[in-house]
Amino acid sequence: MNWHYLPNVITIARIALALPIVWSLWQGQYALVLLLLFIAGLSDALDGWLARRYGWQSPLGAYLDPLADKVLMVATYFTVALTGLLPWWLVLAVVVRDLVIVAGAIGYRGVTKQLEMQPLLISKLNTFMQIVLVLSVIINAGVYPLPPLLLHSLIGIVLFTTLSSGAAYVWLWSRKTVVYRRKKNAAPLQEDEPR
Repeated sequence: MNWHYLPNVITIARIALALPIVWSLWQGQYALVLLLLFIAGLSDALDGWLARRYGWQSPLGAYLDPLADKVLMVATYFTVALTGLLPWWLVLAVVVRDLVIVAGAIGYRGVTKQLEMQPLLISKLNTFMQIVLVLSVIINAGVYPLPPLLLHSLIGIVLFTTLSSGAAYVWLWSRKTVVYRRKKNAAPLQEDEPR
């Protein structure tokens, strides 16, 4: 085996973990779900460390890693909504936000033929709070009861960071597109100027 591909193999294994996580959630085996999510988190840290430490980055890995995170997040959120642990409107907000970001990225790529994906600080906070919320509702459901005020507060925070990060990405892609078009339109004028 070429060790260069080990981070990608770990990432693919993380994507495959979505199935047992969903099944365990559906069966109400919450302690097992937490264990599987912990393994998924470790694998995320491990493949990133291996890629950076040994220079085993690849174009495929750059797409697989965020895809794995999204597959796990969306699968877990849909399942906790199906089992009644989270409200559907919050799950829809999370999914619509992701769709808006992807659509904006595709649109920007279509206009500029380039794409630089750098997560915003509000997006990182949103992802962190989404993870905290889903872990909290799973812990509350089958491991240890948490105060309702804490869970309601987390839902409010996740809704706020979801909407804020979605709006931030809409503004970012729009601004980048306007700047790109201005530069593109100004370029021929500069070329025609006398030297």
